[in-house]
Amino acid sequence: MKTALDFSHIDGGMLDEVGGKAANLGELTRAGLPVPPGWVLTTRAYQEAAEAAGLDAIVAAGGEGLARAARTRLLETPVPPAVEQAVREAYGRLGEETAVAVRSSATAEDLPFASFAGQQDTYLNVIGPQAVLDAVRRCWASLWTDRAVAYRESNGIDHARVRLAVVVQVMVDSQVAGVMFTANPVTGRRREAVIDAAPGLGEAVVSGAVNPDRFVVDTAGADILQRHQGDKRMAIRPLKGGGTEHVPTGQGNTEHGGDGHGGDSQDGFCLDDVRVRELAALGARVEEHYGAPQDTEWAIDADGKLWLTQSRPITTLYPLPEPREQGLRLYFSVNVVQGVMGPLTPMGIAALKLVASGAASLFAPSPAAPADRRDGPAVLAVSGQRLWLDLTTAVRSRPGRFILPKVLSVGEARSGAVLESLADDPRLSVIHTSRRPIARAAFRFAGRLHAPTRVRQALISPERALAYTRRVGEELDRRLRVPDTATPAERLAHAENVLSGVFPMMISIMPIVITGYGLYGLASKLSGVPLGEMQDVLRSVPHNPTTEMDLELWALSTRIEPEPFRREPVSELVRLYRAGELPPKAQREIAAFLHVYGHRGVAEIDLGVPRWSEDPAHILGVLANYLRMDGGADLAPEALFARGAAEAEAETARLVAAARRRGRLRAAVVRFGLRRTRQVVGLRELPKFYLVKALAEVRRSLLVVGEHLVTTSVLDTAADVFFLTPPEVESALTGGDLRELVAERRAAYEREARRRHVPRVLLSDGTEPEALATVAADGALVGTAASAGTVTGTARVVLDPVGAHLEPGEILICPSTDPGWTPLFLTAGGLVMEMGGSMSHGAVVAREYGIPAVVGVPDATHRITTGQQVTVNGAAGTVTITEPQEAAVTTPV
Repeated sequence: MKTALDFSHIDGGMLDEVGGKAANLGELTRAGLPVPPGWVLTTRAYQEAAEAAGLDAIVAAGGEGLARAARTRLLETPVPPAVEQAVREAYGRLGEETAVAVRSSATAEDLPFASFAGQQDTYLNVIGPQAVLDAVRRCWASLWTDRAVAYRESNGIDHARVRLAVVVQVMVDSQVAGVMFTANPVTGRRREAVIDAAPGLGEAVVSGAVNPDRFVVDTAGADILQRHQGDKRMAIRPLKGGGTEHVPTGQGNTEHGGDGHGGDSQDGFCLDDVRVRELAALGARVEEHYGAPQDTEWAIDADGKLWLTQSRPITTLYPLPEPREQGLRLYFSVNVVQGVMGPLTPMGIAALKLVASGAASLFAPSPAAPADRRDGPAVLAVSGQRLWLDLTTAVRSRPGRFILPKVLSVGEARSGAVLESLADDPRLSVIHTSRRPIARAAFRFAGRLHAPTRVRQALISPERALAYTRRVGEELDRRLRVPDTATPAERLAHAENVLSGVFPMMISIMPIVITGYGLYGLASKLSGVPLGEMQDVLRSVPHNPTTEMDLELWALSTRIEPEPFRREPVSELVRLYRAGELPPKAQREIAAFLHVYGHRGVAEIDLGVPRWSEDPAHILGVLANYLRMDGGADLAPEALFARGAAEAEAETARLVAAARRRGRLRAAVVRFGLRRTRQVVGLRELPKFYLVKALAEVRRSLLVVGEHLVTTSVLDTAADVFFLTPPEVESALTGGDLRELVAERRAAYEREARRRHVPRVLLSDGTEPEALATVAADGALVGTAASAGTVTGTARVVLDPVGAHLEPGEILICPSTDPGWTPLFLTAGGLVMEMGGSMSHGAVVAREYGIPAVVGVPDATHRITTGQQVTVNGAAGTVTITEPQEAAVTTPV
C-alpha cells in the first residue's frame, strides 16, 4: 500500500489505514459529490514516526503526563525520510504553490458512536512542501492533546490502538462557509437541516469565533422554516503567503428572528434562499449516500461554486425505533420510567418481551396480543438497546388523551406534561373517538385479575388481601423451582414459560393498591385538603418490601461486628465474604440477608445484570458506610420510621377533623379510608419485588445453560448467554461457535452504556418533544413536588449507586432510582431526581423516610455539581443552588 493516496483511491474498507475523515472524503469523491481534490498520508506514516519517537514506551507508562510527553516527543522527532519524500511527491501533484488545508484523520474518528470532532488540529492555507511537512507533524502531535486523550478515555478507546492519518486538501478560498446538520441536533428531528453560515473561511463558524446566520430547512419540502441573523463581526481570510488572519467585517449586532415562511431573504444574511435550498438539497444527498444523518462542512468559492469539505455522522442523535405502522409514531421510554438509563442486554430485552406478551394476553382478544410470545406485543419497540412503548393509538384517542396524562402525572410527571403538549400537533390529531373498545378491554382485564374480589378484600378485610399477596409469592416460588436434573433445553423452556406467566400473577395485587390510593383521593375530596398537602399520611406505611429491606440492612449493621468494615476497602470485604472469612456473625447475618434480598440489584429489570447475591460489593459497601457513621439513636432509621408513623397518625387526625367540620359522616369515611390506605398502599412495591425475583431465578437457571455452552465451546463464559436471545440459545444447544457474535454485542452494549442522554418521549421523525419546552428563566431548577419539607445541604451527584458514599444530610442528586438505590436514602438529607413523578419509586420511598424530594428536574445531574449548597423545597417542587458553581470542587460519584 502506498503511503500517500488520492481521495479517488480510497474506499470505506480502508478505515484502519486512512481514518474516518479520509474514508468519508474518498466515498464522497467516488459518489460524484463536489469535494475539493486532495490526498491522504496513511497511518503507516504515523506509525513510522511514532516508532522513531519511542511512543509505545510512553503510552505503556501512562500517568497524568501522558498527553504532554507523547505530544512533545512527536514534535521533537524528525519526519522519517521515506515519509518526507511521499509528502513532497503527493503535494507536488497538486502544484508546488497550491494552498491546502491539512487535517487530522484518526482511525477512531467519525464513528457511529463517537465523532471525535474537533479533538485533533486543522491547519489552513498551508503553502509549500516544507510548511505541509510541519503541519503534518503538528497533526500527528494533536492526537495527544489533553482533550483528545480525555475524550478517548471517556469513550473507552484504547490509546495504544489509535492511529492517525493526515488529509491534505486543496483550499477553497471561500466567500461564505459554514456547517450543516442534516437533522436538527437540538430537537432530534430528522429531515430538518440546520445551516450555520458566515463570511470567509468555515473555521470561524466551526470554532465558534462568530455568531453566524442560522437557517432551518424542511428538506422534504424545501421550506425554510426559520432564519436567524447573527452579528458576523469577524471573518477568517487566507493570507497571500500562507496562514490566515481575522478580519473585522464592520457588521454590527443585527441579530433578529426571521419570518419563518421562506420567500425573499432579508438584507444582512450571507446566504439567499436559493443558496439555502441548494445547501439543504446537498445535505439530503449526503445523508442518502450514508443512510444516516450527517454533520457536514461546506464552502462557496469566489465563482459561486458550492463545495462539500467534510462529512461525519451525527453521534448525539438517539436512534429511532423501527415503526411497525406508517405515519408519525409516539414512543415512551420504558427504561426511563423504570430508572434504568443504560442499555439492556439482548436476553434482558427478550425476557421483558415475554413478560409484556403475558401482559397483552390479559387483554386478548386484542391486536396487542402477539402471535409469537417471543416477539412481544406490537406496542413494544426496541431502539438503542432500550425498550419503548408505542403510545400513538392511545394519544390519538379521546379516552387515551384523558387517561394517559393522569396516569403519568403520578408516575412520570414530566412525560405526562410532554404528552399534553403534543395535543395540538395536527399529525397526532384524534381519530379514535369511541370509548367502547377501551371499556371492553378494561372490563376483560379487570375480570381476569378478579379485580372486584381484590377491591372487596381491601375494603372489608385487609388481612385477607394481605394473605392473598403472600399466596401469590408462594405460588411464584413453586413455579420458579427447576429440577437439578433439567436439561439445558428444559431450563430454557421453563424460563420462557415463567416469564410469560409472571405478569398476570404480580399485577393481580394492584387492584388492592389502587383501592388504597382511591380512598386516599376520596379522603382529599371529603376533607377539602388538597392531595399535595396530605402527603404525611403516606409516611412509614407497612408492608413495603423495599422499606423492609432497607430497615433490615440498617438493623443488620447494628448487629454485626464493626471490624473489618471500618478499615478495609470494599474489594477486600468482598474477598473475605466469598472466602467465608468475615467475623462469624457478620458472615452468617449477611448470608441470611442475601438469601431474602439477594435477587435485587441496580438495573434489576434486566436479567442480564448480576444480582447482589452474585456481587455483594454494593451491600458490603453500604454496611461499611453505616458502620463509619456517627449519629445518635434519634437518627436511626427505625426511630425515623416510627416517628414517621406517628406523624402519619397525626396527619390522619387533622384530616378527620377537617372532614368533621363538613359533617360527621364525612369524618367517619375519611378515618376509615385513610386507615385502609395505610394498610395496603405499601404493597405498591410488591409486584415489582416478585417480578425481579422471577428474573433473578431465571437468570440463575440460564447461567447453568451458559455453563453448558462453555463446555461445548459455543461461549467463553457462562454470562455470555445474556448476549444471546432465546432462539439463538435454542439453536446453539445443537452446536456452533457464537463467541464472535457475543464479542460484537458486548462492544455495542458498552458503547450504548456511555450514552448520557435518553429521551423520555420520542417521535418517529426523531423529535424529542421535551427539547422544545421552554427552560425556566434565570436557571431556576423546577420539577415535580414529591415529598414535602425544605432542606439545605451539600449536593452529592451520584450516577451509579454501587460504591457511592453519602454523608449524613447530603442532598442526593441522581438521574433516577430503583430499589438498588434506596440504602442511600437512609443517610440523605434530600433527594433530587431527573426522572419520575410524585408516585414514582424514589418519591414514594422519600415520603416514607420523610426526606424532602423534588423529581422530574431536567438535567439535574449536569446543572448541579457535587459540593454545591442547594435548597430542596419538596412542597413547591423547586431546587435552588445557594452556592455558585465556581465554589464546587468535587466530582460526581
